[in-house]
Amino acid sequence: MLPRLGKRFDIDITVISKPRHEFQSLDHDALGLPRAPAVMIGDRVIVAGADISEEQLAAAIGLQLAEAGDGQP
Repeated sequence: MLPRLGKRFDIDITVISKPRHEFQSLDHDALGLPRAPAVMIGDRVIVAGADISEEQLAAAIGLQLAEAGDGQP
């Protein structure tokens, strides 16, 4: 899903995958990042601890781009 959305919106997407125990560690908590599974766009947490549909994620990306004034769909 993410590679398709990256191409659709002409944006770079970074996927970070770590073992579950790393996301449950105190070190991870100290970073202030959400628990997995999570999706962030910039500093905004779109979803944490749940899945998201491709349509919902596409809408969130479009909203972020519109707010940033990038003029993309």
